[in-house]
This record gives sequence, C-alpha cells and structure tokens, in this order.
Amino acid sequence: MNKQRLGIYLFCAIYLGISPPFTASATVKNKVETDYVAGAVLTKSQEKIVLDLAAQRGIKKVAKISTYYLLPTDARGIQVQSVEQVKDRKVTSHILNISYRKWWLPNEGPGNDDLQVGEFWAGKPAIRKETILKVGKKDYRTRTIQGMTLEEAERILQMLLEPNYTVEPAVRQENFEQIAWDKPMSFRKQGNNYSVTFPHLARGAGFSDLQIKINNGDLIIHQMFQAIP
Repeated sequence: MNKQRLGIYLFCAIYLGISPPFTASATVKNKVETDYVAGAVLTKSQEKIVLDLAAQRGIKKVAKISTYYLLPTDARGIQVQSVEQVKDRKVTSHILNISYRKWWLPNEGPGNDDLQVGEFWAGKPAIRKETILKVGKKDYRTRTIQGMTLEEAERILQMLLEPNYTVEPAVRQENFEQIAWDKPMSFRKQGNNYSVTFPHLARGAGFSDLQIKINNGDLIIHQMFQAIP
C-alpha cells in the first residue's frame, strides 16, 4: 500500500468515522472501553504500553482503545480516543493512531517525528470534532456540516430516516440496504446541491455519498457515489 493510499485510509478512519471491522470483543476495563478486531487483541501488558504512549502524546484520560484492519491489506492498527469534551452541540476528542511492528505494514516503520515505546510508535494526536444532531427524540453525530445550517442538516437527516424522499432511476436503490443511516458522516451544500455521506454497514468497508436536490420541499436523491478501501 503506497503512502498516499495509507494517508487516505487514516484520514477516513479519524475524520470520517470509518469504524474498525470484524469486532472480536467490546469490553470496558477500568473505565477504558476496548473494542478489538479478530487477530488484533492487545494483552494487558500491551495495553499498558499503549496507554503510556498515549499519555506521552498528551492524552492523559483515555476513553477507548480499538483496533482495526487497514483494508484491503492484512495490516492492523491501534486507535486511542480521549475522554470527550461536550459543550452544547459540540463534541471534541483527541484521536491517536498507534502502530505495532508485528501488525503493521512490513516496509513501514516509525517516522522521524514519531514517538516509539518498544515495538509501538505513534505520531501526534488529531482532534476529532463532532456536532450533535437531534431528530425526534434521538441524538446523532456528524463530523462535518458545511454550507448549511444545523437545522437544515437535521431536516435532511429526518427525511432520509423516515424515509421521505424520491430516488431517480440512475441510482441503484438496492445499495441503500448497505448504508448505516444512523451514523451520518458529513452534510455539505454548494449552491442548490446537497451531499450527505454515510458509512457502510460493514465496518471499515467504505462509505456512500448521496447527491441530493430539494425541490419545493421534496428531497430527491439523484446520484450515489461509493468509496471502498
């Protein structure tokens, strides 16, 4: 896997919320949740190293440790998420991606600016910002609202969830069954065109971008693009 493709996948994992696939376990240990995929389960001693590395990178309060596959390869990575800070509708956390030599890509090692502890290394943490959307009595989260108001994003999400929309013939509606509708990733508006992105139901399997028009209050899905790692 070249560095450009690696960068794209990690961007998706951090900013677009693509979750790790093939979960083996999801438990809470001493208030730190762990969510490991099959073939990438950390031992207690390894967890201590990961927590130490996170602390050295500035994440003192860890909420979650998870592992994921770097599809389409067999490489596996580790992700640490800090305790969230919530203010009104805004949620902020820090995300640290950690590599373990035995799981990572064979020809990839720590960079000059990476911090290394044993066979684990990490760069600097990224900031994850989310916005809480309220539809009915349920809360949803999204990473990006661009070119539209919060209320517009909530209305579009409500229409998609009901569902209350029209699909143009060029769109393969059977693919909608693979969309995780409750995990909106982004809402964008440019001119009269809207774009809403959702992850695939199978974790780590990419995402779908819906191209939308609103005509006299009616929501029309006229295109759908899919990105698969």
